[in-house]
Amino acid sequence: MPNVVVVGAQWGDEGKGKVVDLLTEHAQVVVRFQGGNNAGHTLVVDGQKTVLTLIPSGILHGNKTCVIGNGVVLDPSVLVTELASLRASGKIHATTQLVLSEAAHVIFPWHKLLDAMREKARGQSPIGTTGRGIGPAYEDKVARRGIRVRDLLRPERLKQKIEERLVSAREELAALAARAGTEAPVLDAVDIARIAAAHGETLRPYVKDASLFLAGEVARGSRILFEGAQGTLLDVDHGTYPFVTSSNCVAGAAAVGSGLGPTAIDTVVGISKAYTTRVGGGPFPTELTGALGDQLRKVGEEYGAVTGRPRRCGWLDTVVLRYAVRVNGLWGLALTKLDILSGLDPLLLCNGYQLDGQLLSELPTDPDDFGRVTPLYEELSGWKERLGGARTFEELPAAARYYVRRVEEAAGVPVVCISVGADRGETILLKNPFDA
Repeated sequence: MPNVVVVGAQWGDEGKGKVVDLLTEHAQVVVRFQGGNNAGHTLVVDGQKTVLTLIPSGILHGNKTCVIGNGVVLDPSVLVTELASLRASGKIHATTQLVLSEAAHVIFPWHKLLDAMREKARGQSPIGTTGRGIGPAYEDKVARRGIRVRDLLRPERLKQKIEERLVSAREELAALAARAGTEAPVLDAVDIARIAAAHGETLRPYVKDASLFLAGEVARGSRILFEGAQGTLLDVDHGTYPFVTSSNCVAGAAAVGSGLGPTAIDTVVGISKAYTTRVGGGPFPTELTGALGDQLRKVGEEYGAVTGRPRRCGWLDTVVLRYAVRVNGLWGLALTKLDILSGLDPLLLCNGYQLDGQLLSELPTDPDDFGRVTPLYEELSGWKERLGGARTFEELPAAARYYVRRVEEAAGVPVVCISVGADRGETILLKNPFDA
């Protein structure tokens, strides 16, 4: 049976949660394979909004299993709160709906403190992190001093590991505090261990060998949907470094972050807005800084689901999309928020750049060069009609259909799904990736 990866094809916030929720109907298992609670996936079902930060977006389907893979860094307090909220609202019922990898690394208070204090120390050159401790937790993982979910279930070992890690964490926090002229934060190992162990007991029913579980699902022929967080241009290797997240967001990470081999992946779908947004620092060639950018932000409700930060908005950049197609091996694109462009005329589509007198059709490999490019635009006619009622491609206005076709031609892959509103039902599915 085919297994599908869904990844962001821009700088995150593309609407992956809605697309994953939609495609979950055709899958038996949904897997989150990287990132942490620095990404919020917003779902709207029958007018009711749900924001998820750690639990896969398929959780609203009661007969599906959702897996948090080993590639995720986990804040246990956030997961416990998220589970409690879902239970209270009747959106999750059985513990069999969620599997938590015992090998996932855990975010602790010192990670969040280091994240925030380092960002403040950067002064006028911040990276734009969310302050959730994601980067420092991945640092500990790579430095082989991380604490994993399985450690939460063994209190004595957990306490020892926390005490060992706090030695160097306190030193760095003290140095950062001295640089800022403030008092160093107090971190009590016993208290941290007690709270973490309590979270571990709450999460114990969900903790499993996720790799083994997924291998069993593959053997049974289950359809698996892999859900990425952030976006291609935020990938630590393939994004606009250093203005990136701390994990690999591209499709290849689905195998590493879940414990399945790459041959388990059959199809990759990229998610792109019908325009472009970005949160935090870094180059953004098509950014609109005036009234039009403000209008896109207001109409599109472009504020971070996790942080509430306003997103930078601009025209759709198909150079970025072609790059995402290449590094992810995209089979097709899901185009979201097409409805937000209603009433804008003309529409601009970036199909290339100019740099030092040269025409570029691909992203510059040097990030400094990327910050200096001038976008080259194609002008397209807009449309005035509202799109929320459209359920087939033919029901879209002619100008909207032409816009979609030009995106396909410029990106080099077909648009297989179009979102025309926030609700799950406001979607046109042109090709089902599970039937590819």
